[in-house]
Amino acid sequence: MKMTDDDILLTLSSSDQEILREIWKKKSELLAHLEKLKSELEDVDRELDNLEGTPESKAMSREKKEATGRKKFNSDPKKGIAYLVENDIIQNNPKRIADFLFTFPALNKTAIGDYLGEKDEMNLSVLNEFVNLHKFTDLGLDLALRQFLWSFRLPGEAQKIDRMMEAFATRYCTCNPGVFNNTDTCYVLSFAIIMLNTSLHNPSVKEKPTIDRFISMNRGINDGKDLPEQLLIDLYDSIKKEPFKIPEDGDSDMVLTFINPEKEGWLLKQGGGRYKTWKKRYFVLEENCLYYFEKPQDKEPKGIIPLENLQIRQVEDPRKPHCFELYIPDTGTPKMIKAAKADSEGKLVQGKHTTYRMSASSEPEKDQWMQCVRKNVSDDPYYDMIAARKRKASMRGTQDFKVTA
Repeated sequence: MKMTDDDILLTLSSSDQEILREIWKKKSELLAHLEKLKSELEDVDRELDNLEGTPESKAMSREKKEATGRKKFNSDPKKGIAYLVENDIIQNNPKRIADFLFTFPALNKTAIGDYLGEKDEMNLSVLNEFVNLHKFTDLGLDLALRQFLWSFRLPGEAQKIDRMMEAFATRYCTCNPGVFNNTDTCYVLSFAIIMLNTSLHNPSVKEKPTIDRFISMNRGINDGKDLPEQLLIDLYDSIKKEPFKIPEDGDSDMVLTFINPEKEGWLLKQGGGRYKTWKKRYFVLEENCLYYFEKPQDKEPKGIIPLENLQIRQVEDPRKPHCFELYIPDTGTPKMIKAAKADSEGKLVQGKHTTYRMSASSEPEKDQWMQCVRKNVSDDPYYDMIAARKRKASMRGTQDFKVTA
């Protein structure tokens, strides 16, 4: 038969009964405290679940996945697309993939060309959708080619080039009906223009083609008829005056640094000079450093701000809204931030900022930048030790003063 608590007490002396009652009381208090902690943990879990579902949290998570997908695409286009589809960043259909290739920033142009040139059914569909995103209406053939060949880097394989130029010719003729008798004319002339560009502007080609030769080589290509001579003269003059700009994907360490940035976008930056002017700069946050460029496509930054030992705070500025600034904490007197900027000759020199003040386009954008920067701020233990010593010395000096007084 199971003994009750009263039965147990009756078997003990008075002093032992008091001890046992005290143990039971402590046990009851401990169990109550554990229940309270359990309840608080459940509340925290619910708050975390709610936080993960907020638009801000989802936006940050999506940015991370987009950055990872871009890095994967730049190294292996098919794996990158597969990752982005699996993580619901893009839909698995040709139009959505084409939109991604056409609009997503910092994609490797060579990787885009390789993906578009594949002969798989999906890749061919994406190629057609990609070409259809170009607006060629009322553009001369040379201008349309310039636009098209800047959106990716033409692959080296002849079959890939053939498929891509055929898609271009079809799209151009659709946008400009009546210019050529058929798409084959546009296809042949487009290749002739590309060849002309190489011949005129490649230093290794010693004998440059003349206008007469260019006209001669394109006779009879318009469904057996000649194209208007003035059209060919205009094309020749255009290419001779300005060569095609072929996109190049740099392979320097600096370029590789920005394959997977934590955050990037436009901000206004206040200058460090006497007049504190504001300039629009493109910022990239990566590997505990903040880089800023004049334009997103620039390969070399205008400045580099290592985030070591810096802090970030929101500030009010009468001239600009949504401001925040980077600063060195607990130094007593303002100190120069260890950062670098490009001088007039493009060389990186020591910056002269005690703070870096930036202005975002909106309040949510400012909050995102501040959150991302905070995550990337790193501490140097030696710096913290020196700062602690300074505080201790300051406090000791104050105490000594009080004693003396």
